Amino acid sequence: MSDAAKSKAADDLGRLPEWDLADLYGGPDAPAIEQDLATARERAGRLRKNCAGRLAALSGAELGTALADYEAIDEILSKLMSYAQLVYAGDMSDPRNGRFYQRIHEAVSTIAAELIFFTLELNEIEDQALEQKLKDPLLARYRPWIRDSRAFRPYQLEEKLERLLHDKQVAGSAAWTRLFDETMAGLRFRLDGEELTSMQVLNRMSEPDRALRQRAGEAFAAGLRQRLPLFSLVTNTLAKDKQIEDSWRGLPRPVSSRNLANRVEDEVVDALVGAVVESYPQLSHRYYALKAKWLGLEKLSYWDRNAPLPTSDEREVPWEEAQRTVLTAYADFSEDLAAVGRRFFERPWIDAPARPGKQSGAFAHPTVPSAHPYLLLNYQGKLRDVMTLAHELGHGCHQVLAGGQGHLLAGTPLTLAETASVFGEMLTFRRLLKQTSEPARRKAMLAGKVEDMLNTVVRQIAFHRFETQVHDRRHEGELLSDELAEIWMATQTEALGPAFGFNEDYRVYWAYIPHFVHSPFYVYAYAFGDCLVNSLYAVYQEAEAGFAEKYLDMLRAGGSKRHRELLAPFGLDASDPAFWKKGLSVVSGLIDELEQLD
Repeated sequence: MSDAAKSKAADDLGRLPEWDLADLYGGPDAPAIEQDLATARERAGRLRKNCAGRLAALSGAELGTALADYEAIDEILSKLMSYAQLVYAGDMSDPRNGRFYQRIHEAVSTIAAELIFFTLELNEIEDQALEQKLKDPLLARYRPWIRDSRAFRPYQLEEKLERLLHDKQVAGSAAWTRLFDETMAGLRFRLDGEELTSMQVLNRMSEPDRALRQRAGEAFAAGLRQRLPLFSLVTNTLAKDKQIEDSWRGLPRPVSSRNLANRVEDEVVDALVGAVVESYPQLSHRYYALKAKWLGLEKLSYWDRNAPLPTSDEREVPWEEAQRTVLTAYADFSEDLAAVGRRFFERPWIDAPARPGKQSGAFAHPTVPSAHPYLLLNYQGKLRDVMTLAHELGHGCHQVLAGGQGHLLAGTPLTLAETASVFGEMLTFRRLLKQTSEPARRKAMLAGKVEDMLNTVVRQIAFHRFETQVHDRRHEGELLSDELAEIWMATQTEALGPAFGFNEDYRVYWAYIPHFVHSPFYVYAYAFGDCLVNSLYAVYQEAEAGFAEKYLDMLRAGGSKRHRELLAPFGLDASDPAFWKKGLSVVSGLIDELEQLD
């Protein structure tokens, strides 16, 4: 970012916080990094020497002690990788950051390979023998983690093959992911004489000026088209890589490994996808027909999807106001939750400015329980940015609260990881809506929330269907860019409906979605989380005192419980098809309200 741009951002938005990663390490050259690598290397070698080949023979107490040691080593490795990832995310365009990330990744991967035997041998212990060992209190503490590890039991390979797959990752899928990230970070999109990053040009597609939105959309497509052969190669290579590994493991479907990691049954995901697709006409098709009428258009173009309504509040929201808005909304629900959230603003745990080379989008990185999470934003003062802050802060609070479970039990599957973030968004939206009495602004706010929910539910399920078809068809051979475009257009047209007209430019937009590259089949978790929160929020609105504490207990549970156990106190069951319909009815109800205001 130029000095002039920084000055303007500071004038308009106030001082935007930048994170300080010193709570992890003092810098890429910090002696503590080499010390932790040496410690992890020595402890991993000792654990392998003492336990490899004899895990089944250990007593419950001995196995519990070994597992606690495994956890401690894994936490050191996770801390190292977290630091390297955050340094890299801060500026992907700096080759020194890329080299540092790669060096740490390779070193951590080599050490982690020494530990592969542990879960393999643990999973080979017979159920009855393991139950006897689990009578020991130290081992019993890890029962949920052991249960989740053993879910992969039918699909694990012999140790040499597992080590080969593990070792090759740094020169395989991880390398292709890095290539994608650095390519996207390095791309510049020429718009009205300026060279913009992807985040900056995408932000222009939310501006009130339709001609500017169109120019931004065309500029983004032109930039993507320059690297389309590379993006096609990355997509094909990663899909083939996944196909090969899935085949060796005997996984029945491309999505199965993600479902196992998410600790959710295939049929639950199928029920979610089916419910959302069935609801397209009542949700996205109906809403975008309304939006076309509000904007005075016969058809919407893709650059109109996130266009503000004429009555929208388009003022820039200074950082201090955004912080105050989100924390007040959290405090209205639970002062305990807000107290956790305040830590992120009182301490340098947030990196908010948009700058060249920085990773696009936003995330909350949990790091490790012995440290704390960090939030990355690209804050540009839009109301959507305020909602993104509410979303990522929800993740951060969840990660802090779950940290008490310890390293192996703190992490939540993706399907539940979106709960606190989407709930935080809902709290913030409801507070803002309550404060708004002017009908036109209220209508604009409702429309904005509906669009966010459609982006989270309908759009993400359309992404899921795109991925499913790409991975299925990759079995038949490499897909040309035009074939990828055809799948993209078919799934997008199905989801967005007849209110849209698409031109050739939109055919390349599949290429920039990072989740397809970073985490195949990640995207349905957003829809899962949104529908879950809609149902949860409906319970909250009807609940008597005590809901907030039950909610915080759910967050504190981290990964120690599955979705059935976590939702049971609220009378909810994600395996019931009615659960998804209840969540989707909340979105439909908001569209009903908009139709009445029209």
